[in-house]
Amino acid sequence: MTVQEYAVKLRTNISKIIKGKDDKIDLVIMALLCGGHVLLDDVPGTGKTVLAKALAKSIAADFSRIQFTPDLLPSDITGIHFFNMKEQEFVFRPGPIFANILLADEINRATPRTQSALLQCMEEKQVTIDGEFFTIDKPFIVLATQNPVETAGTYPLPEAQLDRFMIKLSIGYSDRESEMEILDNSRAVHPVESLGAVTDKAELLDMMGRVENIKVNEAVRGYIADIGNASRNNSDIKLGLSTRGLIALKNMSQARAALRGREYVTPDDVKTVAPYVCAHRIICRGTLMRDADSAKIAVVENMIKELPVPTEQL
Repeated sequence: MTVQEYAVKLRTNISKIIKGKDDKIDLVIMALLCGGHVLLDDVPGTGKTVLAKALAKSIAADFSRIQFTPDLLPSDITGIHFFNMKEQEFVFRPGPIFANILLADEINRATPRTQSALLQCMEEKQVTIDGEFFTIDKPFIVLATQNPVETAGTYPLPEAQLDRFMIKLSIGYSDRESEMEILDNSRAVHPVESLGAVTDKAELLDMMGRVENIKVNEAVRGYIADIGNASRNNSDIKLGLSTRGLIALKNMSQARAALRGREYVTPDDVKTVAPYVCAHRIICRGTLMRDADSAKIAVVENMIKELPVPTEQL
């Protein structure tokens, strides 16, 4: 089975629940295939949590869900050492972070101290508790949701945490035809509960390895580096892309190439995924700094349009 066929299998299963959003499903699958974390940012009721649950249900792997609230503690995520009276010793009780797929629901409702408990886990796939290191099994993917409209009782994610998300995207409202189909299928028991797995952890790891081996030649690597340099020298941008952001851009471009059935990355792959990889990582100057993600996406797209596209044989 090719990576393209694997993605079709996953998308077909997820689209049984998420109607009319194949492009957004593909982006989540791309992030999954390069081991990246996803931040779903949209208004309530558009299917953020359902998409995350549908992806988790499609993969036979360990799944955990954390409902982020202001009273959530870091130990509620990572786990604790407790004293076992019977054994007369301290025993580690792992938290929900020890899973292959973690749904962090309403992540911006927890305090910054609790949010930071995810930082080491997301980047290093390990966690330090009481000076002891614990490794999280691969793959480890965080699917986080947040509501950009309600700000009361929320804590904006710091730049360091945003930078650890491979992509940030909004699902948006469905079209009329898709919503009619959703209404027809609505039941007392949500359809996602009956969704079955179509792949397992071993097959996913195999596909991730194949994506990692997709060729990125020198011209395309130079194009990605030029995007990073341009973001740091743009008059509209206060904080440009980090090196981690450029690595994420390369990885997502490889995943897109694989989904298109190619074994090499083209500049078009880079341009297509760039808004989803780059927009949440930059800080704009002046009034743009306070604008919605759509303004940041426009800045990224305009910046890329001004760059020369490599024409060397790929």
